[in-house]
Amino acid sequence: MGLIFKLIAGIVVGSFIGLYAPHWVTQLLLTFKVMFGQLLFFTIPLLILFFITSGIASLPNNSGKLLGRTLGIAYLSTIIAGVVAFFAAALIVPMLATENTDVAGITGVVLEPFIELEIPPVFGVMTALTLAFILGLGIAATGAQTLKALSDQGRDIIELLLVKIIIPLLPFYIAGVFAEMAAAGSVFETLKTFGVILVLAVALHWLYIVTMFVLAGIKAGASPVKLIKNMLPAYFTALGTMSSAATIPVTLQCAKNNNVDDDVANFTIPLCATTHLAGSTITIVSCTVAVMVLHGSLAIPSFITIFPFILMLGIVMLAAPGVPGGAVMSAVGLLGSMLGFGETAIALMIALYMAQDSFGTACNVTGDGAIALFVNEAAPETKPGDNEPS
Repeated sequence: MGLIFKLIAGIVVGSFIGLYAPHWVTQLLLTFKVMFGQLLFFTIPLLILFFITSGIASLPNNSGKLLGRTLGIAYLSTIIAGVVAFFAAALIVPMLATENTDVAGITGVVLEPFIELEIPPVFGVMTALTLAFILGLGIAATGAQTLKALSDQGRDIIELLLVKIIIPLLPFYIAGVFAEMAAAGSVFETLKTFGVILVLAVALHWLYIVTMFVLAGIKAGASPVKLIKNMLPAYFTALGTMSSAATIPVTLQCAKNNNVDDDVANFTIPLCATTHLAGSTITIVSCTVAVMVLHGSLAIPSFITIFPFILMLGIVMLAAPGVPGGAVMSAVGLLGSMLGFGETAIALMIALYMAQDSFGTACNVTGDGAIALFVNEAAPETKPGDNEPS
């Protein structure tokens, strides 16, 4: 939660600097923003490669139907959540923004960084994603322990970079973005839309949670209200930890309190913690629409355009790191390659997402409990290891 307050402070301080500080102060902050952005975009393909390779290679391969059923329900849940979020945001956000809103349009002062440093990524996002699937599936099929260890160690290095450098410096990066917008005269419209989209995202989270547990309650013959009540400890724990992985012990107990079989819960909850990101998808898709409304050079895409993005989003966030903002960091490459987001638009996306990351994570883990119920009711006789050779 401290990160959220730091990000809010970054927005406020950056806006104040852009409005009232001497230009050289804003330029100094802008210089940091540009250099940090180069490091960030250099890291994204490596994050995708190592985390997805490690995640696929680590999936249990001896659980047969239970594994396929859990992954199928988790992916379908994530896609449906993204589709609903797109239609809701595309309908509501443009109605609340002024006609001439454009954070890229300059009405104030155009400032340049003191120095610029270009750090090209080693490879593109789609190359990283394709390579990750080839290696991950290959490791799972052949049991290549050396490559498995390499992917795990690469994941640990990138996670350390995120935790020790990128995440702590994000507030300064966001401050630079808002200082630039404040100097340009577009910061107040941006902040207004921020408030709208945060409220919309949390409302959509709860619409998703209620819908999932109504369906699960019908399937299990239980009260949806009671099922949701039993999951509330996991929801509030996730608000504080901002990590699905860190919340697993509480989520596991909550699922068992909803009469999910112990073996099914022990299998589905840890798996969904890294593969089910419906809440994060809701936030990313709704924030994407908001940034497009704010950014005059980006038009809100049609459903035909956004649907492949949502499908890829459900894949690229697979095994997203258990650190704040892991989902949006994984999605940054897709925003640029599939939707044409530039650095300013991506910075706005990161700020919007991080401001409510805890609510998205809470929605993810609560939904994990619903998926455990679906899996439990679909094949209660199926247990992990049923397909193991005797």
